[in-house]
Amino acid sequence: MESTLASLSITEAAHKLRTRECTVRELWDACHTAAQSDALHAYLEVFAADEAAIVSAQARIDAEGENAPLLCGIPLAIKDNILIKGKIASAASKMLENYEATYDATAIKKLRDAGALFVGRTNMDEFALGGSTENSAFGPTMNPHDAGRVAGGTSGGSAAAVAANIAIASLGSDTGGSVRNPASYCGVVGFKPTYGSISRSGLIAAASSFDQIGPITKTVADAKTLFDVLKGTDTLDSSTAPEGSYPTFSKEVSTIGVPRTLLEQGLDPDVVQAFNAALEATGCKIVDIEIPSNKPALAAYYIINFAEVSTNLSRLDGMRYGHAARGATLLDDYVLSRTEGFGKETKRRILLGTFVLSAGYIDAYYRKAVAARSALIHEFDEAFKQVDVIATPTMPTPAFKMGEKSDPLSLYLEDVFTVTANLTGMPAISVPMGTVDREGTKLPIGIQFTAPRGADERLFTIGAAVTGEQLY
Repeated sequence: MESTLASLSITEAAHKLRTRECTVRELWDACHTAAQSDALHAYLEVFAADEAAIVSAQARIDAEGENAPLLCGIPLAIKDNILIKGKIASAASKMLENYEATYDATAIKKLRDAGALFVGRTNMDEFALGGSTENSAFGPTMNPHDAGRVAGGTSGGSAAAVAANIAIASLGSDTGGSVRNPASYCGVVGFKPTYGSISRSGLIAAASSFDQIGPITKTVADAKTLFDVLKGTDTLDSSTAPEGSYPTFSKEVSTIGVPRTLLEQGLDPDVVQAFNAALEATGCKIVDIEIPSNKPALAAYYIINFAEVSTNLSRLDGMRYGHAARGATLLDDYVLSRTEGFGKETKRRILLGTFVLSAGYIDAYYRKAVAARSALIHEFDEAFKQVDVIATPTMPTPAFKMGEKSDPLSLYLEDVFTVTANLTGMPAISVPMGTVDREGTKLPIGIQFTAPRGADERLFTIGAAVTGEQLY
């Protein structure tokens, strides 16, 4: 029974709890046992049972029945950069290896209020910098479909846990595709909501103008369930969008835009074939569109990312926060703390970010990147006057082998389809669109849909059309 319970979706588990087919205790034990069997290094820590929370969730379901929140009694996995009071939140870095959160992130508060339980914290690229979870200070996460391949990143642990049925659902964070990338590689649903729709309070910052908490789930319905609980304005996060910030959008999708010129950039032929088949299966009208600023978008994204990372991580110096090493002089203290505390990719981005913000180069790089971002936002807004959503493959290829992309630039290029949603602040979803064969192994691939800011519900509609779910 345990393995069966751990493989349920949120919707299925909630139904079983309400029909008394299982108890909250039985569901917790099943998920906890499954998490402890983790052979993929998806978890950095599996938590002990919170007895009071388990008892409270069961009492609430017994008292409220169908009126209890769907998440009541549901164990969830949480990415290691989202604060849970009293638990380590290391962002998969030696710099914060022993940091114990002193408060709950707003997203965690909302999940607690809904009666959710937390089964453990999941592996990630250090400080959410990377695209494969190979940059974790504590070792990479393996892909559930082929242990020799990456799970994606930066939320690789969260996606692998859901795909391997060692978590019912999970939370990740998305800076340039960090929820959608691993969702595609692992064959699950990854949703990056409109920027500002979910509070970032309690999310360890990477690039603040891009970062967004998002769900990774087995179904589109589950992603919607988590989003409905997590969304809303937060006085602790001034970047959350006030009520009524966006017009009321129809949930319906009848026209899909496809930026064909973007798809000509080194896309795997099998991915193209699956993408075209998935589009045709939606029954929607397909319109070819042009977004010229897609071409410099990847460069603009990384310049801004480097700049914001260098700024956000400057506080982690061994004096105010983070790993503290002591040398012969004060300068040695700073150098040793950051040299020992940060990994290679984090150091690279701090150095490059400091460079693009320096007096001699801020005009040549950073300000041009900001201008390119503005142009991209305008072009997407114009495109949405013609179409309801825009579609691309989520990733150009299926999951690659561990160590295959040791050159940083080759890894950055994998983000070509995902970074635009973070640059524009628009919502995007990745849903599975089948598999491709690689060396006798079936590897999942995903299709991505982007919608106007505030039109998140459209993505659930079109995502469900691809997966065959009935939402409304």
